[in-house]
Amino acid sequence: MPEVRERNMLVQVLLMIVTLGIYGVYWFFSTCRELAFLANDDKVSPTLLTILLFIPLVNLYSWYKYAELYEFVSRDHMNKWLLWVISLVFVPAVWFIVQMELNERAHGL
Repeated sequence: MPEVRERNMLVQVLLMIVTLGIYGVYWFFSTCRELAFLANDDKVSPTLLTILLFIPLVNLYSWYKYAELYEFVSRDHMNKWLLWVISLVFVPAVWFIVQMELNERAHGL
């Protein structure tokens, strides 16, 4: 059973640079698993959604499902379409938005 972990944003940026972006794939998988846990959704496969990130056009579906999970879990119920569009334009913004919510959840706020 996954738990929601707090992650330091500065450390994540450094890991992203040092690993030449590979950490981003790990982050997507980990946070997808945490979001599915918080949403109590057994049907979501974080592994499959992560693999789909590498397939052009199908990756749009993967980001959509991720945004859908986030909409369900987020306290302000941010619109999934807005998060999906942000993922198309500037992925680091999605990273920041989702991680801030998960950090709050990790603290139990």
